Amino acid sequence: MFETFLEHIDWQRLPEILAYNPQSPMLFSSGLFFALMLFFIPVYLMLRRFTTMRIVFVTLFSLYFYYKCSGFFVVLLLLAATSDFILGRLMAARPDKKKRKPLMIISIIINLGVLSYFKYFNFLGESVTEIVTGIGSLWGMEPGDVQWSPWDIFLPVGISFYTFQTMSYIFDIYRGRIEPLRRWIDYVFYVSFFPQLVAGPIVRARDFIPQIHRRPWLNKYEMGESLCLIVSGLIKKAVISDYISLNFVDRIFDAPTLYTGFENLMGVYGYALQIYCDFSGYSDMAIGIALMLGFRFNINFDSPYQSATITEFWRRWHISLSSWLKDYLYISLGGNRKGRIRTYINLFITMLLGGLWHGAAARFILWGAWHGLGLAVHKFWMKLFKNSKQLGVDMKPIWRFVGILFTFHFVCLGWIFFRADSMRTGWNVISQIFTAFHPEVIGQFIVGYKGVFAMMVIGYLLHFIPRRVERAWQLQMGRRTMVLQALFLFLAIVLVFQIQSTDVQPFIYFQF
Repeated sequence: MFETFLEHIDWQRLPEILAYNPQSPMLFSSGLFFALMLFFIPVYLMLRRFTTMRIVFVTLFSLYFYYKCSGFFVVLLLLAATSDFILGRLMAARPDKKKRKPLMIISIIINLGVLSYFKYFNFLGESVTEIVTGIGSLWGMEPGDVQWSPWDIFLPVGISFYTFQTMSYIFDIYRGRIEPLRRWIDYVFYVSFFPQLVAGPIVRARDFIPQIHRRPWLNKYEMGESLCLIVSGLIKKAVISDYISLNFVDRIFDAPTLYTGFENLMGVYGYALQIYCDFSGYSDMAIGIALMLGFRFNINFDSPYQSATITEFWRRWHISLSSWLKDYLYISLGGNRKGRIRTYINLFITMLLGGLWHGAAARFILWGAWHGLGLAVHKFWMKLFKNSKQLGVDMKPIWRFVGILFTFHFVCLGWIFFRADSMRTGWNVISQIFTAFHPEVIGQFIVGYKGVFAMMVIGYLLHFIPRRVERAWQLQMGRRTMVLQALFLFLAIVLVFQIQSTDVQPFIYFQF
């Protein structure tokens, strides 16, 4: 049987398939990834008792995975890892915190310098050009006298994620929370670990490093949890997110003025579901694959649209990023230790920079400012009434329901500019909703987009399923034998690939 399988492989096309293709990066939800995992898992299991060999093998596979996602920018990843490994070792030789500080500053300059070049260089060039043009116009300069020609700079996949990981390593060494790794290969293993490499979650060094040398071991209950996470993530991404994106959301945001306000509103609701299913789907698969390999990551999404306040939303949405911003930026700015006004300013600055982290464009800055303003206003409201229980999970059911509706629409308003390809497009969407709503098209929409409408209803219903139901499903899967678990995964993968609407689309957060 195995010989028959080998005969059906097109060996001449194999080098082409295994080489980097910028038009087709390798994704968790692609057939190539699952095919490679069929070879990876048996070798990984054979090496689980041989720590160094296992670490080297996984590191090489992770680097190849990144090569398939971003080409020869894998060299940049290695340089970033090597730089911070060396700086971490030098910091270890300096127990005095004051002597460690210059090394930490060097690390920040290197990491943010590289990130800024690839992600923000053209944005800064355009911004400076606009400022110079504005000032020059006061002195009689013509608008075309100063021009900026954007450089052709390719953004390496996942650079924002692994940069934040390496920075957290240096920050924690500086603060004395962890000891630096002694072996270079161990640090490269941490930075390049493929499940979370290109789109998170952002895994802290102090959470990951203690697990590196532990022998991987998985009981059947953990295996059941892993499989449920992988399957749920695959369904979120390849079935729900891709379907509503290609069949409706992209059309609305490509030309919002061609659609009624109601259709634009449905497009906004659709994008809110799309980005959640896309990003949380990736996180679920990353956490599930890591757990299958014996590594446990913290949850990255906790049903965020069930939040009744914007503060609660950021405790449930992209938890690894929001906690990173809180621990390494907000607290470093002073947190809430320097008075009420300074607290509001620190919240606003933190979210403003969080928006800039997502992309070098005014619309991302506006998105971050919107959430920073929301968090500051909510903090002020809590101080004003001094009754936090009425503004969190302990709210009365009716007020919690109202809070969920308000918070969801507050978030959706921000998503408009996050998704739009320009500020003008974002304003067009809002203008259509408020000036050309046309409720009479509701019935036509349901009939004309019945597949999209059904998928959105299913997606939101699944989102509001209580967590105890998800946990019960995982426990039921954990009670099955390993053979049945493997069969369940195989059938789920086949089913998803059969019903998905088109070729697998890149994950939204690949661009960040």
